[in-house]
Amino acid sequence: MIARIWRGAVRIADGDDYAEYMRGTGLAEYRSTPGNLSALMLRRDVDDRTEFVMFTTWDSMDAIKAFAGDDPERAVYYPEDDRFLLEREPTVAHYEVAD
Repeated sequence: MIARIWRGAVRIADGDDYAEYMRGTGLAEYRSTPGNLSALMLRRDVDDRTEFVMFTTWDSMDAIKAFAGDDPERAVYYPEDDRFLLEREPTVAHYEVAD
């Protein structure tokens, strides 16, 4: 099993709207991709920003490539992300789930 982790941040006033937007885009796409085992959206308010972590698990790197494309290290973005995101990581981290 492989965990895929991405981080970003929005204005605190946009936190709820971004979370709803991600439910209809990222989370929906993760969960509908064969080989996705789970998809969690984590969030926390820090100062004037809401930080988000998208934590997904997959059965193989091939399943991740089916979602992310041929460069699975590159983050996947959606049309309205530019409107919301103040910070974004251009790449993701992959971890083998050890236990």
